[in-house]
Amino acid sequence: MHYPIARPYITKEEEKNVLTVLRSGTLSIGPWIEQLEQKFAKMLGVKYACAVSSGTAGLHIALVAAGIGDGDEVITSPFSFVASSNSILYVGAKPVFIDVDPVTYNMDPTKIEKCITKKTKAIMPVHIFGQTCDMAEITRIAKKHKLLIIEDACESLRAMYRAKEAGTFGLAGVFAFYANKQMTTGEGGMIVTNDKRIYDLAKSLRNQGRAPNMQWLDHDRLGFNYRMDEMSAALGVAQLTKLPMSIRERKKIAGWYNKHLAPYKKWVVTPKVAQHNSHTYFVYVVQIVKKGSRRDETIRRLAAQGIGSKPYLPSIHLFSFYKKLLGTKKGDFPISETISDRTLALPLYVGLTEKDVQIIVRTLISIL
Repeated sequence: MHYPIARPYITKEEEKNVLTVLRSGTLSIGPWIEQLEQKFAKMLGVKYACAVSSGTAGLHIALVAAGIGDGDEVITSPFSFVASSNSILYVGAKPVFIDVDPVTYNMDPTKIEKCITKKTKAIMPVHIFGQTCDMAEITRIAKKHKLLIIEDACESLRAMYRAKEAGTFGLAGVFAFYANKQMTTGEGGMIVTNDKRIYDLAKSLRNQGRAPNMQWLDHDRLGFNYRMDEMSAALGVAQLTKLPMSIRERKKIAGWYNKHLAPYKKWVVTPKVAQHNSHTYFVYVVQIVKKGSRRDETIRRLAAQGIGSKPYLPSIHLFSFYKKLLGTKKGDFPISETISDRTLALPLYVGLTEKDVQIIVRTLISIL
């Protein structure tokens, strides 16, 4: 018995597309990038999509294109993958953390306004684990204080808030396609926007600051090597066709987990979907709340029985680097810290059966 925590769903279509690229001789800056961008933008109902080498690269570029820089502050969540905050540091700005909602684990908008200063330039909502933040309230606050919104939607592709797609509320949204995501390009990411200026800047910045005429070796700004390659784009085009199925399967598997964990709700807290939200389940994360249980020991014992699991996620403000840089400490964001101490992700990928889920749940409960 072996259940990895994640596994990409790859078929002959992906293999065929990648092989076509390899045989074409054009491995970068080619037609597959444009095809992926056009299909992705159409799917989300936005004007522009710009493919990049990772979600982190996308966040970095989006912040640069938005004009966020030295001395600026960006309000964001401490309960996230570290890339969201790192991207803010890359541009010389300061991440300003606010605590999270104890039910959805997304940033709590009621805590935003008290953190706004003259240096605040933007809010970076992180749509965690597959569902969006409360974007109505975040949008209201941003408009009131004339702040930009850069969405980290890397974990929440096709998640909806009041029938509107994650990543489409702000100036720009960013998605990631790492191998454990709802769709994958291996590595890779996508910036989406309805602002042509942001789009043009993003295209230039991903390619070493290439000039608007896009002539070879003509560069008019400092840029980065953040291009997506053609093999990744070809993989992504095939994955897009499977995305509806992938999300349906993830929701079905999450439903099985919910059903089989329901008798143990005093021991294990299962994911909750907020009103007005849909959930696309990047990961299936539970909180271990049984008295006397130790989350890290549970992970080790699951691994010993062939079941992959991981702590999702550590609180960023308690990483040693951030504590030294920002002066943050334990107790600053207690809800995030409590969740970080208790949560673990269970296996979730296309191909798991209900019997598999029953085995995983039975093993988890026996350990607890």
